[in-house]
Formats: sequence, C-alpha cells, structure tokens
Amino acid sequence: MRVVFYCPWANAETWLSELRACAPEFTFVAWPELDDSAPIEAAVVWRPPAGMLRQLPNLRVVCVMGAGVDYLFGPGIEPPDVPIVRLVDPVMTERMASYVLAAILYHQRQLGRYRAQQAQRVWRQSMHKDTSEVRVGIMGLGAMGRASAALLGAVGYDVAGWSRRPTSLAGVRCYAGRDQWRPFLARSDVLVCLLPLTPATRGILSRATFDALPEGAVVINAARGEHLIEADLIAALDAGRLAGAVLDVFSIEPLPEDHPLWRDPRVLITPHVASLSNPASGAAQIAAALRAIRAGRAPAHLVDRDDYLQAAPREASV
Repeated sequence: MRVVFYCPWANAETWLSELRACAPEFTFVAWPELDDSAPIEAAVVWRPPAGMLRQLPNLRVVCVMGAGVDYLFGPGIEPPDVPIVRLVDPVMTERMASYVLAAILYHQRQLGRYRAQQAQRVWRQSMHKDTSEVRVGIMGLGAMGRASAALLGAVGYDVAGWSRRPTSLAGVRCYAGRDQWRPFLARSDVLVCLLPLTPATRGILSRATFDALPEGAVVINAARGEHLIEADLIAALDAGRLAGAVLDVFSIEPLPEDHPLWRDPRVLITPHVASLSNPASGAAQIAAALRAIRAGRAPAHLVDRDDYLQAAPREASV
C-alpha cells in the first residue's frame, strides 16, 4: 500500500521517519512528490491543501495527525467518502489533562496577580479557594475530557462534565443536551472547553454562555479558537462577569500582534501547545489504522461525518 504524507509542521521529517519505522511494509510518499508507479491508497495528513485529497481516486482511508478533524470539512477540502481516522493518543491525552490542571491552578492560586506584584516588588498575600471548593465544568467528554476529569477529580476538584449525548463517568456528575446545559453552566466556577469543533459547537463560548456562569468564573479554551467569540469574552471580562481566561487556541493563529487579548492581564495566552502531537506514539497508532484498512477491518477512532456536515445555528449549539 502506498501512502501519501502531507504535514506543514516543522517536525514533518521526524513524523515521516517515525511512520516509516513503525510501518515498514507501507511506502510513504511526501506530497507533492508523487509518480505513476502505483496508486495512492491512504493519506496521512494535517491540514492538506485544497483539492489535494480529491486528486487521489484510489484513496481508501485518511489518517489525521491530531485529534481535530474540523478543517477537513472546510471550504475547498471536500474529503472523499472514505473512512477518516483521528488520533486518540494517550500521550496527547495526558498532555491535555496536565495543561487543564495547570491552567486551573494558575487562576485558583492567583499566580498572575503575584507575577504582577513581583514586577512592582510588592509583597501582598491573598486568600484563595481550596481545591474542594472549586467546581470545574468540562465541556466535551471524549478521551481528553475524560482524562482531564479523572486527573482533576483525583486532585480533589468538584468535577462535572457536559456532552451533547448522554454519557457516564465515575466520580463525575454528567450533564447532556440542551435541557441540562444551563444547570451545568450554573455550577461551573471554571469552564473548560474540550469539545470538537462542529457546526453545532462553533461559537459556543458566547455571551449567552458567559452570562449563565457564576459571577467571577474562569474560562479555559484548549479545543479550537472558533469555539470562542472573542469580543464576547472581552465584554464579559470588562463587565466583571468573568474573572479571567486561559486561551491556547484562536480563530487566527498566530494571534495578531495588535490583538487586545495580548495586553489583557486577566488572560493567559499560550501558543496552541496544550496537547502537541507526539511523532513516535502517533505514528504507531496510524500504522495500526493502516494495517486494519489493508486487512479489511474497521480501524479505531473513526470520525462520524454527520457531526461535521450538519449545520446548526449558534443558539442551537447545545
């Protein structure tokens, strides 16, 4: 089986080397260095160029080098009607859980305030909530949401989760669907977004959501930038509805230098690093998916296309 590889990351060569080492029985060809020696039957990609996948008529599977697949359904991409496999990597899952914990601690322990005091050589102590007093609400109970909930619960936080479809998780109060959306928000001192980006979740971090949170809540977005309406976040911060935010993702990346969020001391910005893909562990999972396809079996972590193809107005996002 010949596999086309496309990746715009700086460590693309490392990824290609790991893939070849994990799956030596497959021939990996970097896009666009193709020839006519044999058809391409699989693609391993991250944000492929418009029209690329449609140029591969013999394609049997698309393997994505990360957890998100929303961009595959954007204008000009038009993924062919073949299985799409996303990366659900334990290494990435642990990285996300530890990021969420760090982001919560940053605000809970008021580290931003102390950093500002340090710059002014001010010695002033402030009280903070104990861990058991902090109610965390996690939006999205997929692999990363579940891992984050488990870690936070083990540390001692009061954890709840919300998903579009009913689910259950030991030690976590689970909410689901539109009817349980506002009760979930009302008990979330910290709101963590780990949802996939779909037409139904785009813009879900909006004024309506912020107004339903307890006053002084904190928002953490480590999913996709398009989940957040940035102007609504700034307005909620300025109005005192929210106390702060930790943002790892943005609708435009890198975040423009003149963006007001850079200058807001209530917001901690990180450059999309919450859960970077790991070449070694990721390549092993992709190799397993390719072997399943070659053997005629369904690979793990298949994407449900309907979640990404069904449009929904913002107010119907839950």
